[in-house]
Amino acid sequence: MTISIGEKLPAATFKTMTDSGAKDLTVDEIFAGKKVVLFGLPGAFTPTCSNNHLPGYLENREAILARGVDTIAVIATNDVHVMGAWARFTGGEGKILYLADGNGDFVRAAGLEADLTVANMGHRSKRFSMIVDDGKVIAINVESQPGVNDSGAAHILEQL
Repeated sequence: MTISIGEKLPAATFKTMTDSGAKDLTVDEIFAGKKVVLFGLPGAFTPTCSNNHLPGYLENREAILARGVDTIAVIATNDVHVMGAWARFTGGEGKILYLADGNGDFVRAAGLEADLTVANMGHRSKRFSMIVDDGKVIAINVESQPGVNDSGAAHILEQL
């Protein structure tokens, strides 16, 4: 079952790339005592994710932060090296927190896993966005069809 408004995020550990290499970050380290916009997508470097989903958050970063958000984070079921390369490639390094959920532990626990085996992509993250306040979901948007509609930065700005 998909995580709902009012629920706490499930415990999980992500990896993120830093100047000194890969680093573990827990859900508590990222979300405790903070207001965070988290968006998830099937994969770094994939066309819709790279051309339509991520750019909106980069372009609207300042407007999102101005509404009381401490951190904007993106999660994908890629490894930390791919996420680090994607951060550099997209110019998002230091602007958005790129989180690797390589085994899909978080998305599975949150009910946000997508079975994309038909497209030879395995099990990935659904395309979603959420606003999380001190670890609790206060808004969630899960795409029901291909593309970026409800999970995009414009919709998050309306919800903030």
